[in-house]
Amino acid sequence: MRTNIVLDDDLIHQAQELTGIKTKKEVIHEALLTLIRLRQQAQVRSLRGKLHWDGNLDEQDRRSYPSKPLTC
Repeated sequence: MRTNIVLDDDLIHQAQELTGIKTKKEVIHEALLTLIRLRQQAQVRSLRGKLHWDGNLDEQDRRSYPSKPLTC
């Protein structure tokens, strides 16, 4: 999608220096990805203490790993 926006040149320049990213387009792309990741992480953190899990970690650990070493 093509969009015309006015960007703060100082912010773009600072972002380019910190990241080594050469183009404004790449800086904006990286900034959008970072914003999305941060917001998704915040959503996951907001669930802390609100989800119920019913299971046995000791039993799960035993099923996750073979009791005997694998041989080739």
